[in-house]
Amino acid sequence: MTASEVYRELGEAAWTWVLGLVRDDEGPWLPESVPEEDTGDPAPGEDRDSLYSGIAGLAPVLAEIARYRALSEPEQALATGIVNRLSAQAPAVTESSLYLGLAGHATALRLLAPGSEAVVLRRLAELATPEGWRTTTTIVPDSDAPLTDIIMGVAGVVMTAVWAGGEYAEPLATTGGEALLRMADRTEAGLDWGISPSLDWRCPNYSHGTAGVAAALAVAGAALHREDFVSAAVAGARHVLAMGSLADGGFVVPHTIPPSKREVEPVTYTWCHGPAGTSHLFTALAHAGVDEVAGHGVDELRQRCLASVLASGLPERLRPGFWDNDGRCCGTAGVGDVLLDAAQDCAGTPRADTLVSAALRMGDALVERAVRDAAGARWRFVEYRIDTPLLPPGTSWMQGAAGMAAYLLRLARYLDTGPDAPVVDRPDQWWAVPARVRGQQPS
Repeated sequence: MTASEVYRELGEAAWTWVLGLVRDDEGPWLPESVPEEDTGDPAPGEDRDSLYSGIAGLAPVLAEIARYRALSEPEQALATGIVNRLSAQAPAVTESSLYLGLAGHATALRLLAPGSEAVVLRRLAELATPEGWRTTTTIVPDSDAPLTDIIMGVAGVVMTAVWAGGEYAEPLATTGGEALLRMADRTEAGLDWGISPSLDWRCPNYSHGTAGVAAALAVAGAALHREDFVSAAVAGARHVLAMGSLADGGFVVPHTIPPSKREVEPVTYTWCHGPAGTSHLFTALAHAGVDEVAGHGVDELRQRCLASVLASGLPERLRPGFWDNDGRCCGTAGVGDVLLDAAQDCAGTPRADTLVSAALRMGDALVERAVRDAAGARWRFVEYRIDTPLLPPGTSWMQGAAGMAAYLLRLARYLDTGPDAPVVDRPDQWWAVPARVRGQQPS
């Protein structure tokens, strides 16, 4: 088989495994993982509808599949079930975030049935306060105060509003952007955001920190013509630069500050907490018309982030804790997607060839590490800090076979059709690829 056939066949096998696990109880749902031992019939979890680990996360996979073949009858039924479930639940949902709540539901609806997301965006508008959107998470004990970040907080809602467009885009992005300005901490270098202002630690990279918040302000500032948003984004980028290292032609920022707060690698290279995701800050600034930050060109900073990824040694598991995850959030598939975005953004250059080669290495690692049987394919991650390190295979978009299948299928399609292959873009990365290849066109 050709390389594209290998990736597509494995992606389809992984999707087959996921599809076989979809259940129905007042609409479709999916167990988050599948333990080796039989623990009886699982029940839907509280986050059954989420983009992170629920059925909303199946929408980007279905959208990717639809780029190269017609959906089967079971797939069409699943897509319809997701749309019906998320639309019907919208009036009762109180969690607003991109990966755990309504903004993620809006993402799924727009991908599967453009226009149907309006009911969810209307609900987001109803729940808005001047401080942002209150949370149902428990990361801050005994508090429902708005969070700031992409995963659980205001930044993810702002990104979704800009990406989705329509009548709710401006009020949602304005409310969220202004709330983020008020939640900023001023530092010697610029502005900083924790997940919550009440926490005494920071995860400064993309998913939970200043890099992601600043990216949200940059794209909102560009959409709304708000110079104060863009200026705040630049100030956030200055702070990120001050926290990181530009050594050896790269750019990395610590996973957690202070490092004693979490038992993890001091520097990781992922979408969530490393330069793969943080590179999106600098593309967001470029989208907003910013040329440089603290004397460094924004394209240079993006390339430095990617240089650090390429030089890190991933996807090899060099030591326990270094590269024990192959998913989108924290591992191989997420890094591969960022590399492919960047390659399409500089198509026709030697740099693009380097990035595509690295994206293929990510695909090859997924091929090598797949667990296969008659039910399909999946992957098992390692958590070295627990007594039984080998984790059960996950099903979801961010930490499981669904998201990894989508990456493999995109990689296959890229090899077949070239750098102009359309991208199934999402709220937190659409500006990282050229407008001509984006599936959704922000208003």
